[in-house]
Amino acid sequence: MKKLATICLSALLLTTACGEKKESKKVENTKPSVPVIRTNGLKIAYYDQDSLKLQYDYFVKMEKISMKKQQTIQAQLINKERDLQNYINTNEQLVQQKQLSDMQIQEAQLEVQRRNQELYQMQQTQGAKLENETVNLLNMLGKKIEDAGKKYCETHKIDILLVKSPGSQYNYIHPSMNVTKEFIAFLNQNYGK
Repeated sequence: MKKLATICLSALLLTTACGEKKESKKVENTKPSVPVIRTNGLKIAYYDQDSLKLQYDYFVKMEKISMKKQQTIQAQLINKERDLQNYINTNEQLVQQKQLSDMQIQEAQLEVQRRNQELYQMQQTQGAKLENETVNLLNMLGKKIEDAGKKYCETHKIDILLVKSPGSQYNYIHPSMNVTKEFIAFLNQNYGK
């Protein structure tokens, strides 16, 4: 039944396509029809978000603090892992030298499991804590930059301040509208001290 329906549909589409007259291609008008609300005196500017990450002193400072925390946690995990591996190696040598009883071997295996679990818990806990701190920091920085953007626009009579970033919805923004350098200087002078 499905095959019959598919064949009938294909035949109908083929008949319709063959019966159409070939028309000459029309050239469409590509000029956009965008209503102009106000052009006299409208000030639009943008800043490059990636430059903020590199040159906004407060952002750079917070990123360094975050990286230091991440490195500290990583070092703690590496130390725990190394201690665990040393414990395993020591007990393997004792087993090979037949210096451990069956009971001691079982105890060592249980200790390895316990330490493994402890290491895993530490990874999960510290990772979640660091992730939460990072999200909170980014939210705080975003709010700080948003507030600064509003104040900057009010100070310099800018009507629209856009954010240019990879993946943003702006295909092209004329470079004469770029206020990145000035906006970063404003941020560094007025915020995050």
